[in-house]
Amino acid sequence: MNNSADNGFAAAVRMVEGKWKVDILCELGTASRRFGRLKQALSGISEKMLAQQLRELEADGLVDRKVFSVVPAKVVYSLTERGAALNAAAGSLCLWAEQFGLPGCTQIANGVHMDAL
Repeated sequence: MNNSADNGFAAAVRMVEGKWKVDILCELGTASRRFGRLKQALSGISEKMLAQQLRELEADGLVDRKVFSVVPAKVVYSLTERGAALNAAAGSLCLWAEQFGLPGCTQIANGVHMDAL
């Protein structure tokens, strides 16, 4: 196997490291969301953590942040094409987990929620 610095799989895993990133991608896989709606959907996440995780996902090209010039300010988060493709790949990983009896993996619409991973 290649050095982990050259390994695309390892790079993809690093993009979703963190307690909340997979859950955020799952939520955005079903529909675009505003910050407050995401926070509401992700029970237990702090505003600071949600903002940090969204910034990291945006920096990795998985999430798009669109700001609308209205008062009050409106910001909507959605998956990029790259983020949607990662969600699809995660679906395959979910099926693998189910095949081998790993608990806590369910699919939600177009998003994927992987509790066990």
